[in-house]
Amino acid sequence: MSSLRVVARFLFRPGLAVVLSCCAFVVGSIATTGVAADDLTLAQAGSQKSKTRQPVRAPQAKGAAVASRAGATDDWPRFRGPTGMGTGTATGLPVTWSETENIVWKTPLPGAGASSPIVFRDRIYLTAYTGFFVPGEDEGRPENLKRHLIAIDRKTGKVLWDTAIPAKLPEEDRIRDHGFAANTPAADEQRVYVFFGKTGVFAFDHDGKQVWQADVGSKTHGWGTSASPVIDNDLLFINASVESESLVALDRETGRERWRAGGIRESWNTPVVVKSTSGKDELVLARQGNVLAFDPQTGRELWSCETDIGWYMVPSLVASDGIVYALGGRSGTAGLAVRTGGSGDVTRTHRLWTSQKGSNVSSPVYLDGHLYWMHEQRGIAFCAKADTGEIVYEKSLNRGGQVYSSALLADGKLYYVTRDGKTFVIAAKPEFEQLAANELRERSLFNASPAIDGNRLLIRSDRFLYCVGK
Repeated sequence: MSSLRVVARFLFRPGLAVVLSCCAFVVGSIATTGVAADDLTLAQAGSQKSKTRQPVRAPQAKGAAVASRAGATDDWPRFRGPTGMGTGTATGLPVTWSETENIVWKTPLPGAGASSPIVFRDRIYLTAYTGFFVPGEDEGRPENLKRHLIAIDRKTGKVLWDTAIPAKLPEEDRIRDHGFAANTPAADEQRVYVFFGKTGVFAFDHDGKQVWQADVGSKTHGWGTSASPVIDNDLLFINASVESESLVALDRETGRERWRAGGIRESWNTPVVVKSTSGKDELVLARQGNVLAFDPQTGRELWSCETDIGWYMVPSLVASDGIVYALGGRSGTAGLAVRTGGSGDVTRTHRLWTSQKGSNVSSPVYLDGHLYWMHEQRGIAFCAKADTGEIVYEKSLNRGGQVYSSALLADGKLYYVTRDGKTFVIAAKPEFEQLAANELRERSLFNASPAIDGNRLLIRSDRFLYCVGK
């Protein structure tokens, strides 16, 4: 999640969801097989607008200390998983489910949000917002706007703690499509990191206590902010395009700024760290007009490649074997591939192909020489050859609808979650085969990308977090 993500403008510019994403709430019946009714009541009570936290034990380590880019083998510690590419190694994932089938637990959330859940040790973390412009509620007032970081027990779905941060005002009067909590957290052995736009970047310990806070800019945007924190060695990378047109590296221990690169305009995607063809790490992201690569430790720009895409860039990049793939835009050129390891402007030397097919919001995945993704508006599933961009299949799905969440690949299956709660399960191969179409019927929006929790899936709406599995 390298990975891709997209933003939108007006009806044709889908919100940053990527989960963005990005709402009407109606209380529905709670279907559960793994949690008793009393547990659900406790979960709901624990999520009420940030009441007093109960102290809880720090997450239990399941082995050696966590590496700089991942946790335990079954952790999903950041947006689009351990590599940021939307792929996982889990097996035995569910194929079919409904409100009454294969729902392990279903937890009410304190507020809405387009951010995706993450998994670290025995916890699930996600963000939400309350107090202002929450779908299905009275509009509220900006001074009541709060962002929440919520910790949930992986086994039971019970809310363990809920830490709320008041918004730094003034904020936007409203955020189109996805609201005020679209940035997914990231976690390591010591801390959980969240990015709340102009309100700041925060680090919390695993009991919900704030460790540090850093400002990365004070601007706002009608589409909000959606890029998620990225952990790499001793640094935390923040795409603060909205807040200051900057890419910022913070010290993971202290929050102190280590370097800053400017000129990051119209960029809502989450950066990715990839291995170049020379074996060196490159920090890559897309902005309007260019894909850019930086030295992760110093912030020095290594290369740039023109995209020929005239729009803002939301989908996150994906990469394999030293090649980066980008999607974006609403018309004209909508996808490209560029070889890493260059210097300066590499458009003529390292850009391998461009394509008219892409997505403006949802990010793709890569597998065995092919790219897979869903169009955010047309309900069309795509497969393309990664070496040429040639389309292998372009399949319209029955009642596909809008898709703001990014693709998930695991266990030989592709998972595409629509904004109305339907999940298409497609065989991960160059011949189209639909395995299932599963619906969670609630009058709410599903803008977050799904996450892997062991051999289960986590699916988040504006109202609930679902654990799907046996």
